[in-house]
Amino acid sequence: MRRSLFPAPLLSAALFVLWLLLSESLAAGQLLLGAVIAIAAPWLSAPLRPVPVRVRRPWVALRLFARVVQDVVVSNVEVAWRIVARRSQPRAAFVAVPLELRDPNALAALAIITTITPGTAWSELALDRSVLLLHVFDVEDEPAFIADFKARYEEPLREIFE
Repeated sequence: MRRSLFPAPLLSAALFVLWLLLSESLAAGQLLLGAVIAIAAPWLSAPLRPVPVRVRRPWVALRLFARVVQDVVVSNVEVAWRIVARRSQPRAAFVAVPLELRDPNALAALAIITTITPGTAWSELALDRSVLLLHVFDVEDEPAFIADFKARYEEPLREIFE
């Protein structure tokens, strides 16, 4: 298999531009250093990338993105209000969510979604990727939470990646 000079051209371009912005210089040395970084970093990080990303349904991805933004805003307000108001103790729990999702890129996206949403934290993924353990700030009905989590995040990710 022949390797290209630019295995990830968008990443290379972004690194080059970012280097120039951070260095605040267009001097020949900075251009050369930026080019070396832009070529070397994708080559060195290639073994760390799981599998090539293939988005099968971009409209589903846009809907999921909008849902995640909405959920993050709503969750921020709810968690902040629960902490400030202190009207009742949160019912924090570890929740085991059975997964049908297997694509490594989809699991990475699910990890990001879970991590940025206040009130939830990705705790553990089973070695066979069949169960995700989440810590949830306040869960009233565990089966309902699992069903909602799977419908809101897992199903769209399966449509997008699998």
